[in-house]
Amino acid sequence: MAKFGEGDKRWIVEDRPDGTNVHNWHWAETNCLEWSRSFFTNQFSNAVILSGEGNLFIKINKVEKLEGEAYVNVRKGKIIPGYELSVSLSWEGEAKDSEGKTILKAEGVVDMPYISDENADEDPEVRVSVKDEGAVGKALKEAMVKKGKGVVLEKVRVFVEAMAKGGPCRDELENKKVASKSVAAAAVEKTSVLPAVVVKEKEKKKVKTKEGFKTITMTEKFSCRAKDLYEILMDENRWKGFTQSNAKISKDVNGPISVFDGSVTGVNVEMEEGKLIVQKWRFGSWSDGLDSTVKITFEEPEPGVTIVNLTHTDVPEEDRYGNATVVENTERGWRDLIFHRIRAVFGFGM
Repeated sequence: MAKFGEGDKRWIVEDRPDGTNVHNWHWAETNCLEWSRSFFTNQFSNAVILSGEGNLFIKINKVEKLEGEAYVNVRKGKIIPGYELSVSLSWEGEAKDSEGKTILKAEGVVDMPYISDENADEDPEVRVSVKDEGAVGKALKEAMVKKGKGVVLEKVRVFVEAMAKGGPCRDELENKKVASKSVAAAAVEKTSVLPAVVVKEKEKKKVKTKEGFKTITMTEKFSCRAKDLYEILMDENRWKGFTQSNAKISKDVNGPISVFDGSVTGVNVEMEEGKLIVQKWRFGSWSDGLDSTVKITFEEPEPGVTIVNLTHTDVPEEDRYGNATVVENTERGWRDLIFHRIRAVFGFGM
């Protein structure tokens, strides 16, 4: 076990000689510039803006320029897109008389100088210009601004949404998600063909949970008084000590809690010093509206020996990104990042 305040090499991920990114543990960056260029080309090439309304015909010809950078970072299903693009589109318009004869043709440019992930929730600036500033040219430009700007922005929003879902990595991520579910389904099918006696025995041990959620149960033994362990779990400064992360823990019922640098938030539900802690917990990576219940009971069968029983209910099987490792990671977190760390820092053996 590493000394307090030092890194433990068992938990440090080192680069493999073969470069394999096992289970997507490392951040993997994908250059999306060419993919973005193709995306905009498909969206805007020969896109019709007006097809005869007011005897005006306007369309976007093609992407004249796309410069900047675009990339997607992915780690364990979490997607972080990044892009700063400057895009120019060419457009052309035609005005006809009532008999369908062409009065004038005009060409122009649509410039979007800054499309960025920093402003993903805002529409970028769109500048429309025309080469012929005559009366008809101005009329075509005004029509392009009035009708075309909305079309252009809608297509940019499609790009922003596509990048948020992984851009060129989306299909790979979806395939991994399907594969993960297939493995889980296969495991269920394999279990279903176990001998009847074995199945019955497992049914006795099974904890009834809502579909899509699991319950974690754990028992740990410490060489300390129950009240000491209770105080450690309810004291934010001691939390900071053994987890090496920020924590805010209220000692009042209905008081808020925030641990692991805010990755976990919740509220106290019920407390009895040295005997019981009940809290609502939710992780930032879970889908909105989901929370779980943590129940910790303390038993002291003899002085200086404490048995901790943990029941963590309503833990979702998947997070908001489709990762099916939530239960496994939560259970490992309780064991390795909380209980084992308490032993290492405060010397409570067993």
